[in-house]
Amino acid sequence: MKILIIGAGLLGASLAFRLARAGGEVTVIEAARPASAASGRSFGWINASFYADAAHHRLRAEAMRAHHRLQREMALPAPRWQGALWWEDQGQGFDQMQADLAALGYPADPVTAEQIAALEPALAHPPARALHFVTEGATDATALTHALLAASGARVLSGLAAKGLIQTGGRVSGVASAIGPLSADHTILAAGVATPQLLHSIGLDLPMLQRPGLILRSDPVAFRIHHILVTPEQEIRQTADGSLIAPCAAHHQSDPSESIAEGAAQTTLANLSDLFGSKISLAQTLIGHRPVPGDTLPVLGQACDGLSLAVMHSGVTLAAFAAEALADQILGQGADALWQPYAPARLLRAL
Repeated sequence: MKILIIGAGLLGASLAFRLARAGGEVTVIEAARPASAASGRSFGWINASFYADAAHHRLRAEAMRAHHRLQREMALPAPRWQGALWWEDQGQGFDQMQADLAALGYPADPVTAEQIAALEPALAHPPARALHFVTEGATDATALTHALLAASGARVLSGLAAKGLIQTGGRVSGVASAIGPLSADHTILAAGVATPQLLHSIGLDLPMLQRPGLILRSDPVAFRIHHILVTPEQEIRQTADGSLIAPCAAHHQSDPSESIAEGAAQTTLANLSDLFGSKISLAQTLIGHRPVPGDTLPVLGQACDGLSLAVMHSGVTLAAFAAEALADQILGQGADALWQPYAPARLLRAL
């Protein structure tokens, strides 16, 4: 089967890997470079502590297991399963989070200020309490994207934008591009925020929210942090070279802002300097446009004959499982029940 994937972010790369491994003849086209959009500007946290409802939590928990399956299958850049310390909310919000996760059976151990100080000696002001999400981790989404594409053996056409979808007899049969039409037995849109524009070419629309995000990377610091830290101000993790990475917004995963606050990077630097009692200097900021469907939940599955959609926020968490599930659908091996609530039909509309 000839399969065409539009978009070479982590989701597109995961799909290319999974479908090529199953025997598909896969071509990936990318308007810029692999992982140059949201995937390359991601915090990289893999978790199921952030969720909309019980069904969404189950989806994310299985997606974490899919990362482990992928890790066992191939020698790819592996996530670091260092766990997370969460004190984003305190008081009643903390108690509710702990109770909700306990009801879902998710590992979330309460820890005291003394325990936090032992786990993270670099903290200048440990919180009174936190939840320890021992199973969570993070990955370098850019490195993983490139490794998956290389391991897939797929043909990757970088710097080639899809101009529109082509329909033949009511079926999507490929895309138009600057080098001419590219035909396929099945086409997958994994194009992030560019998805609605491409759907417009066949008279469909997918409502999406505007959710820009600013990620800060610091110069390397002398101290080490051992977990992903989730504070009331932002999330923080550390890379192998000692740099800190932090989204420049509180409650980053559910942040509803349609624009980036003025001075967000400097505010974040000040927060980090206070948190660790050490001056943190800026190395880089990256702006990404998160692909958030209109109801904030993932979209995965067949949109019309010959076309599937793969559009979602938290793509780093969900990509491995989304690729498994969509590959099975396309190859006629059935639909995973965990993904059924997230089929495109709930949001797709005719223009």
